[in-house]
Amino acid sequence: MKIAVIGGYGPSLINFRGPMLRAMKEAGHEVYGIAPLDSADVPEKLAEMGIKYIEAPIERTGMNPLKDLTALWGLVKILKEVSPEAVLSYTIKPVIYGSIAARLAGIKNIYSLITGLGYAFGQTSGKRGLLFKLVKNMYRAALACNKAVMFQNPDDRDLFKKQGIIPAAKATVITNGSGVDLEHYSSSPVPQGDPVFLCIARLLNEKGVREFAEAGTRLKEKYPQAEFRLVGPHDHGPDSISDDLIAAWQNSGIDCIGPVDDVRKELKNCSVYVLPSYREGTPRSVLEAMASGRAIVTTDATGCRETVIEGQNGFMVPVKNISALEQAMEKFILHPELMQPMGDASLKYAADKFDVNKVNATIMHCMGL
Repeated sequence: MKIAVIGGYGPSLINFRGPMLRAMKEAGHEVYGIAPLDSADVPEKLAEMGIKYIEAPIERTGMNPLKDLTALWGLVKILKEVSPEAVLSYTIKPVIYGSIAARLAGIKNIYSLITGLGYAFGQTSGKRGLLFKLVKNMYRAALACNKAVMFQNPDDRDLFKKQGIIPAAKATVITNGSGVDLEHYSSSPVPQGDPVFLCIARLLNEKGVREFAEAGTRLKEKYPQAEFRLVGPHDHGPDSISDDLIAAWQNSGIDCIGPVDDVRKELKNCSVYVLPSYREGTPRSVLEAMASGRAIVTTDATGCRETVIEGQNGFMVPVKNISALEQAMEKFILHPELMQPMGDASLKYAADKFDVNKVNATIMHCMGL
């Protein structure tokens, strides 16, 4: 079968969907990866996997109607030329425009993977409420074209049904996130010595990095030996953290490292992984930390709560609650003997529920591959 996979960011075809694309290829399918270029080495790396790359005219951010219409018709043209028997799209713009384009191109087997709801679903009133209504209606139109819709967690599926974005009868599947490669993110013992708390996220408010930095600043005053590392790119947009605030965190002892090419070294050198996000599909960075054998502190929020068995492999705290986050992190400073057994429990939980091979098998079964 000829399959087209559409994404909104070129490197994500390799970093997030690479194992899935390989699995499809190994099953004997002809696979096309369609996404914006973003990085010059994407075509070469995909070619090494036996995947054919086509550049997509999709802008990852912004909502310019003219550019988005151009992207839609560009995708229609690509899909007519490739003529795949099945199309799978993930992330918001590819799901919306990829699904509609596939229908316009006459493709019957259309599938979407909802990887998270993002900024548009953060507030349903005021100015952001208008954006929510617009995106909701666009999703409704796009997903009506789908044979089945996949979700990374049950909360997002239930929300889509409650909001009428998909009808109750629409076929849906829960994939348990994107999965994690347990060989690539191999476990290692928790380092001895002073505790190191790590958060890997884009520097956005809704990722909870403000709460991480504030809780870390408070703890740093009480426990100067503790380290707090914030790793990730500084996205500039309506939800981004200001340069001045990042500089203030640095001055308070929070190590703002910026983006790194390979997070495995950071995970190996940390004691506990922290992600106080407001909402996720299923947080990839938490799965990577679990596969690395690290205890988790995260929020009792959509997607995040799927990764923690309270008191076994970590702790959950309420969203936006800095004091609760501080207390949860402090438990590991006062009781470092918790780190290794909770890290071991994380690894087992990742293997049982989030192994990328199991997730990919679920996706391919949904698509009838």
